[in-house]
Amino acid sequence: MSGTPATATPQAAPARPLTTPAGRMAALARAELTMYGRSKGTLFAALFVPLLLPLSVAQAADEMDLKGAGLTLGTVVLPAAIGFALLFAVYSALVGIFVTRREELVLKRLRTGELRDAEILAGSALPAAATGLLQSLLLMTGCALLLDMSAPSAPHLIVAGLLFGLVICVALGAVTAAFTRTTESAQVTPMPLLIVSMLGSGMTVPLEVLPDRIATFCELLPLTPVVTLVRGGWSGDLSASDSLTALVTAVAWTALSVFAVRRWFRWEPRR
Repeated sequence: MSGTPATATPQAAPARPLTTPAGRMAALARAELTMYGRSKGTLFAALFVPLLLPLSVAQAADEMDLKGAGLTLGTVVLPAAIGFALLFAVYSALVGIFVTRREELVLKRLRTGELRDAEILAGSALPAAATGLLQSLLLMTGCALLLDMSAPSAPHLIVAGLLFGLVICVALGAVTAAFTRTTESAQVTPMPLLIVSMLGSGMTVPLEVLPDRIATFCELLPLTPVVTLVRGGWSGDLSASDSLTALVTAVAWTALSVFAVRRWFRWEPRR
């Protein structure tokens, strides 16, 4: 008896994830950018303070023996401007953002969805990090033109310093937020690192003009390798051993700050 040939049952295609990590972080970053733009105080500190502070550095540099230290006005002001951008546009801004989102239970709600912890932190930090990066590029261009600086001698060191600076400031912003109780206190808790970095990381006073013992201690601060790599990358005066020391210090601070985030970051309001 002839039968109807059996029809092969099509196999269902393997299920694909509806979203990807990059897509989830991009969506969170877009939402965060909207809220970021509504905070007038954060915008002012992030956009205008780093533009004003280099002027004071330029005035203070007139009283320093820059030639004796092998420096120029440009190699003092430009790294300082980038350091200020990282501190105010990224680090200080993110402390307030992380604390506010935590206290408003935003972070807690995000953890109940598809987003992973690292994606939440990265997506929330993207607008501030992008602002700091864009501002650093604009400041570099402006300083190079206004101060009649030559082209950078080692651009790869500048890129490394800027990338390490962004990662370190994002991670330290999350660490500082972990120990910040309220949104109001988020305006105060970043101050110790801000002051120490501005005074000791070679921004307002280059390490080359400090006494050796003080300079050796200041080399271990979080933002010092960033300033060192940017300054040395532009001037070309940074030796291979000094470059390696700065890179190792930057890697150490990156690893330490990421570990601290994983260990102490708080996702729920502090009571």
